[in-house]
Amino acid sequence: MSDTSGYVQSLARGLLVIRAFNESHPEMTLSEVARATGMSRAAARRFLHTLVHLGYVSTDGRAFALTPRVLELGFAYLSSVSLPEIAQPYLERLVVEVHESASVSVLDGPDIVYVARVPTSRIMTVSINIGTRFPAYATSMGRVILSDLGPAELDDYLSEVDLEPLGPHTITTPAELKAELARIREQGWALVDQELEAGLRSIAAPIRDRSNRVVAAVNISSHASRSSPEDARQNLLPPLLATAARIGADLAVAPTSRAVGRG
Repeated sequence: MSDTSGYVQSLARGLLVIRAFNESHPEMTLSEVARATGMSRAAARRFLHTLVHLGYVSTDGRAFALTPRVLELGFAYLSSVSLPEIAQPYLERLVVEVHESASVSVLDGPDIVYVARVPTSRIMTVSINIGTRFPAYATSMGRVILSDLGPAELDDYLSEVDLEPLGPHTITTPAELKAELARIREQGWALVDQELEAGLRSIAAPIRDRSNRVVAAVNISSHASRSSPEDARQNLLPPLLATAARIGADLAVAPTSRAVGRG
């Protein structure tokens, strides 16, 4: 478990306000922000006005919205690591070869966060962009990264996550998930079939740093109607493993100060 002795609640609540805005709610009133964050109207007003003063939020007097300045928060991360820029050309080649979408993500708390992506067609009900988050337990990339956690780290993760059924085949018990992660650890890749969303199948491989730790994952995603799980293993897995190895090899020789770690 992380040390919370230096926890700053006001900072956490300010970030919660920023994260309340999303594709479905690009603009919100004060009441809507308070409801989305679980804050009182008075507290939400203070945080919103502070963010307006700092330039991260704009308002027309009634509704609030994020400004482009919030991109600075993500850019500071992306510009400090080499993984996205290393991965992008390899993803582009992989997509040309397999004609399916490919992505790279890292673990951040209970979620994976997309840091590089090359799409072909939209196969999910929600759009996926850099910064999109999904629960790690129900994704192929998340499981690849989770499979590399030590027993204590994995127990901490399982104690904090609610294994909700997100798709028709989602694993929803810790015992089942542990068994699946052990299998992924042994075989070196993960296949998730309609667990995050109906109709979505993805296969992922680990990206390792110079110390052989899994710091990220790369996947190929496709619609389940276009192929079978066996087709994915035969046709998508070999180029996927080769791509993961190439990204990892380049990452291993990148400057240490620009390495990527798990969140």
